[in-house]
Amino acid sequence: MKKSLLVLFGGILSFGLIACGDEDTESNNTNGNEEAAATENNNDAGEESANVDEDLFVTVATGGTSGVYYPIGGAIANILEGDLGLDTSVQSTGASVENINLLDTNRAELAITMADAVAQAYEGSGAFDGDEPKENLTGLASLYPNFVQVVTTEDTGIETIEDLAGRSVGVGAPGSGVELNARMILEAHDMSYDDIDEDFLSYSEAIDQIKNGMVDAAFVTSGVPNATVIDLSTTHDAKVIPIEGEGMDNLMEEFPFFSTGVIEGGTYDQEEDVNTATITNLLLVNSELSEDTVYEMTKSLFENIDDIHSSHNAAQDITLETIQEGMPVPLHPGAERYFEEVDALD
Repeated sequence: MKKSLLVLFGGILSFGLIACGDEDTESNNTNGNEEAAATENNNDAGEESANVDEDLFVTVATGGTSGVYYPIGGAIANILEGDLGLDTSVQSTGASVENINLLDTNRAELAITMADAVAQAYEGSGAFDGDEPKENLTGLASLYPNFVQVVTTEDTGIETIEDLAGRSVGVGAPGSGVELNARMILEAHDMSYDDIDEDFLSYSEAIDQIKNGMVDAAFVTSGVPNATVIDLSTTHDAKVIPIEGEGMDNLMEEFPFFSTGVIEGGTYDQEEDVNTATITNLLLVNSELSEDTVYEMTKSLFENIDDIHSSHNAAQDITLETIQEGMPVPLHPGAERYFEEVDALD
């Protein structure tokens, strides 16, 4: 359907729910030339979004407000609203598993998720064991790697994953991607929740409990640097426990969507590099959206990729060269059409 924008915007749209979004606004005291330029820009946006579904409201499902998903989701919403004239909302959620369910029940149009949760949902395994496989899931693009960060402090004496035995460990919110990772990491080291005192806390809550001495360590799976880990390092000697050796080999053999990664020295307060596991974050799109709409959305996002890059350091790894990396579900036909157009597919 064709949609023409008839509303004159007095300035650059600012999305109120975005933690790290742009806050610049134009003064109401614009001169005639500025008003004419704004009108021309909005007319251009209307032409560009002519193939976008009329009256579409886009909900972007992200994660907790202290995580990386939220500001990146905010940047995505800003672009779609400013460039295509779509009404958008950024929803803070429990992340991967919840986001997949929101897409599956048509309560979200876009969702940021981790590849492991998506693979399990698509197959009906793991966290989705007993469910019908969600074969309607479609990808818009792979985004950036998440680093599994097992965070503790120097005074706990924890040096390895095995040292978590008998300790109080924050494993993520129930059913979250972080919690899925915690189970997999422990399994790769011949451990389970039977070996630890698991505490189902979001990583921001877990970091707070580490500060209070109530939790010894926490799984924090996110882009780097993570704001909550930075916060911990301002008051404690924080450190990230490595995932390497036989445990890492077991992890990749059992769960091939994991890869090796390195948290570079100086990312937090640690001087040396830390070996760990990584997993790709994905941007999924509701499969019921039209091909034209998703084409325009994909085109808009990648033509304004600098805005996404500026939302968080982790987002700087999002490029056309990696849009298929770790994607366990088919691309939406609209996204595929755009990537073929710019010769970005393998």
